[in-house]
Amino acid sequence: MWAGRLPPYALVEHVGRRSGKPYRTPVSAFPTGVDGRAGVAIVLTYGPDRDWLKNLTAAGGGRMRRAGTTFGITEPRVVSRTEAASQVTGRWRRVVARLPFEQAVLLTRTP
Repeated sequence: MWAGRLPPYALVEHVGRRSGKPYRTPVSAFPTGVDGRAGVAIVLTYGPDRDWLKNLTAAGGGRMRRAGTTFGITEPRVVSRTEAASQVTGRWRRVVARLPFEQAVLLTRTP
């Protein structure tokens, strides 16, 4: 219901790697800044063995709807909790540092 409209909730739009079918998956996504490039960190609360992540990785990216805006996401890479928290920007950094997760996926934001 709030995914894609109210941060940190977002929708990841991806295509099935075998079926070619379009999917939309709700996630918790936080803004990042890596080497001066805008991006997002998605916490992997249930671990990295997720079909949506496999689909994004196979395709090299997808689309995301967050805070009412849709944009491209590329270069998915799974990182540790510590690395993810260090990349999150603004007030969200403290929030992410307290969340219970072991890994996150970092993505680069594109138009």
